[in-house]
Amino acid sequence: MVKRFAFAVPGDLAIPTGGYAYDRRMIAELGRLGWQVDVIGLGDGFPLPSDTTRATAQACLFALPKDLTVVIDGLALGALPDAATQLRNSLLAVVHHPLALETGLSVEQAEKLRASERTALAAVDAVVVTSAATQRILVEDYSVPTDRIFVVPPGSDLVAPAQGSTDGIIRLLSVGAVVPRKGFDVLIAALAGLTELPWRLIIVGDRTRDRQASRQLDADISLHKLGERISVLGEATPQHLAKLYVEADVFALASRFEGYGMAFAEAIARGLPVIGTNAGAIPDTVPDGTGILVRPDDPAALAQALRRVIENPAERQRMGKAARAAGARLPTWPTSAKIFSRAIEAVG
Repeated sequence: MVKRFAFAVPGDLAIPTGGYAYDRRMIAELGRLGWQVDVIGLGDGFPLPSDTTRATAQACLFALPKDLTVVIDGLALGALPDAATQLRNSLLAVVHHPLALETGLSVEQAEKLRASERTALAAVDAVVVTSAATQRILVEDYSVPTDRIFVVPPGSDLVAPAQGSTDGIIRLLSVGAVVPRKGFDVLIAALAGLTELPWRLIIVGDRTRDRQASRQLDADISLHKLGERISVLGEATPQHLAKLYVEADVFALASRFEGYGMAFAEAIARGLPVIGTNAGAIPDTVPDGTGILVRPDDPAALAQALRRVIENPAERQRMGKAARAAGARLPTWPTSAKIFSRAIEAVG
């Protein structure tokens, strides 16, 4: 008997974000486990789609065979409560992080998304989340029963370890789409107070998702006269990004929230010390001893942490060693896919 399900995704599955990367890889791994996956495109603009996009997406879902299990990415699900409550298919939601926790939303938008997502999650048969932290949020704030939640973290591949610099200049690497939630403004403000130290920063991430955030990043770099020390590359090929990880000394990202933080996990797998925040699931992803986590939106605390690792090679070496050990314990993609497969079977 053929094992088959539909995976409904908003936008372009090739978009270079952690959530889409998770979906792409999980689809591939589930295929290796014998699943036939029908990828269903729901259109652009989620989680705040136009009325036309929402109607088209719902019609697409309602047209699916009723005996087909449907997996819906949470970026779309939370904006489609009517579809969630009316579909007769078995439904599995994939929640990377609650929509209302995205930085930059108005109070009205956040409240609307929270109510919409609560309604949608109440209607699904089960939920996949990428971290225990997100599971706790769904239980405590969205009233999702614990026994309906499967924690399926992203997997990790074997990767070349970071080698670092040899010229006395500490290479900082930051990876994430240029959106307010990633806290690049905080990172720039922190580094602005460390200009007497020998560092360079490379930022890698999509600059097209939020044009205003991208303009603000450029303005912040210009304001603090850091243009010669900070390079903003936009998207990078996997090969180029791997090279940047190998050449880096420290990974730094001042996220205001993460439902998991795949870039943090990549840094850990590479054996890089991590400077970040304790927001969302980051403390779960970055084990004790592998870096320094501070409060979000605290440039002074972030600057202190960055100073500590830039000035102390022994500290970087100690954290890097701990990161390499932690990286060896990260789950693999095949292992995570097996848990995901059990979630599909549980609702089918």
